[in-house]
Amino acid sequence: MPNRLAHETSPYLLQHADNPVDWWPWSSEAFEEARKRNVPVLLSVGYSSCHWCHVMAHESFEDQETAEYLNAHYVSVKVDREERPDVDAVYMEAVQAATGQGGWPMTVFLTPDAEPFYFGTYFPPAPRQGMPSFRQVLQGVHQAWDERRDEVAEVAGKIVRDLAGREISYGDAQTPGAEELAQALLGLTREYDPQRGGFGGAPKFPPSMALEFLLRHHARTGAEGALQMARDTCERMARGGMYDQLGGGFARYSVDRDWVVPHFEKMLYDNALLCRVYAHLWRSTGSGLARRVALETADFMVRELRTNEGGFASALDADSDDGTGRHVEGAYYVWTPEQLREVLGEQDAELAAQHFGVTEEGTFEEGASVLQLPVRDALLDAEKVASIHERLLAARAGRPAPGRDDKVVAAWNGLAIAALAETGAYFDRPDLVEAAVAAADLLVRLHLDEQARLTRTSKDGHAGANAGVLEDYADVAEGFLALASVTGEGVWLEFAGFLLDHVLARFTDPGSGSLYDTAADAERLIRRPQDPTDNAAPSGWTAAANALLSYAAHTGSEPHRTAAERALGVVKALGPRVPRFIGWGLAAAEAVLDGPREVAVVGPALDDEGTRALHRTALLGTAPGAVVAVGAPGSDEFPLLADRPLVDGEPAAYVCRNFTCDAPTTELARLRAVLSG
Repeated sequence: MPNRLAHETSPYLLQHADNPVDWWPWSSEAFEEARKRNVPVLLSVGYSSCHWCHVMAHESFEDQETAEYLNAHYVSVKVDREERPDVDAVYMEAVQAATGQGGWPMTVFLTPDAEPFYFGTYFPPAPRQGMPSFRQVLQGVHQAWDERRDEVAEVAGKIVRDLAGREISYGDAQTPGAEELAQALLGLTREYDPQRGGFGGAPKFPPSMALEFLLRHHARTGAEGALQMARDTCERMARGGMYDQLGGGFARYSVDRDWVVPHFEKMLYDNALLCRVYAHLWRSTGSGLARRVALETADFMVRELRTNEGGFASALDADSDDGTGRHVEGAYYVWTPEQLREVLGEQDAELAAQHFGVTEEGTFEEGASVLQLPVRDALLDAEKVASIHERLLAARAGRPAPGRDDKVVAAWNGLAIAALAETGAYFDRPDLVEAAVAAADLLVRLHLDEQARLTRTSKDGHAGANAGVLEDYADVAEGFLALASVTGEGVWLEFAGFLLDHVLARFTDPGSGSLYDTAADAERLIRRPQDPTDNAAPSGWTAAANALLSYAAHTGSEPHRTAAERALGVVKALGPRVPRFIGWGLAAAEAVLDGPREVAVVGPALDDEGTRALHRTALLGTAPGAVVAVGAPGSDEFPLLADRPLVDGEPAAYVCRNFTCDAPTTELARLRAVLSG
């Protein structure tokens, strides 16, 4: 019989709706039930494409005996971390503080007042490698709750007090200067892996936001080392197993230092961020590889993640059926030499194995290999390679596909909108811009209410129940601002302004200018989460700083500019120390140092050839954080177009920064030179 999760919209919660565990969604009623029954709460947090979440569910939550014990002694609450990042953040902070590590599934035991007192991640069904079994943990916590309640309450109270004392040391509320950004570059250089690209050791995550900083730093300063690190890292990732060599798009991370074996789940946020990075790398260098990867990643998002309503789904699972009924990680993506021969025949299989690095012993598990591009494309016949590629892709399409998490997350769709709008504009792909517009339309129609408050998620055209957090407001504003620059439709600038007004009013500390992840009027948790560091995606804090700065450049709004600069004070404090974890903030700081530049392109019509050429040249400028407005003279679509006439009847571009403007130009070469950073 289905439990209470049967009525939820989260695919992750629905995966647990038929468990014998009597799950509750996160709600005040669940804690009231625990209070009434005088039992602790088991909080289990995960997400739909999390491999070990599935493992623990199968081993423990689908087990009748374990479920009966849980139902008798606990109120069990299941949370999708992607729907409730605030709940996840607060308890993950507690887990990391107590154990020194964290991850998902996250398992936390709480009092009925939601105060944590015991923590863990994955627990096995039987004791293993020094880990107690899940049943042992459940029995131990139950015993402590029954026999040592005062001790439990004391531990819980101390943890909550410690969390409350972990307020961020904010620095001096000034934006970082050239010196701090040079120190950040030095810090990245120290952690850079010159043999393999990327930063640090295994596992290796795609450093999207640090790469954006490196590209902007190079544009502002000409530092060749910054560009080299970005270019080489992008090439190694694109040639490795983390990139899907057949279908495009990136897996979550590489389990090894060499980018060979990925963790196979594909997340919308990774692909949106990386699509944009490769498009920006092409803009800086003209790299053919960067162009191909940007377009293939954009096409992957539209083809495999787009929902019927026009938004973008959150993720594809790592696991899929291997053809025998077993769910195996990577089964959809990996190949053995025998499988190549079946599809391609002996001769072409040999060529494919050489091209994609498929070996007899395998680079993954059970003799299978993850496809890579270990050799340069030019060494092989391009036509033959294209034919092999098509046949393998067609054969793979016949395999059981990984599951898809269909929920639409506002923040990640904002990132996808920005990536698709820019990629479509750079490479003359209006279909990609149209896909960005359709996703933006869905967010306005379904996720925004009359007060421009955001709902975090939707699924199948129905809005979820959870309020948007800071990253939703910031990333959606970022997407709308990119769309405004690309389409010349001022309504997207207007919508971005509505969202950023909420950031100023509901997410900003008026005293310090620091930002909170939840609104002032959001549900009160044991702590109001506040994290400026970039992790898998930009933090709400740094994303908001970037969007506020762009909006101020478009409109001349002093409050938005001031808020952006105050928010970047944390980057001054953290940038030189931990540059890998505040890359988006460093990128925003580069834009502050460069102006950012404000570009107004005026022409008789958007489809006029001269106007289009100037507009595209403006969009391709590498000056950090430059904003672009395009329209007819006298148009009220964008503030930047005010008092900007044609020049001798010709389309013209006006470039300003720091309250100073260049003479307007009608020449593409001149505009290109002015916007080259």
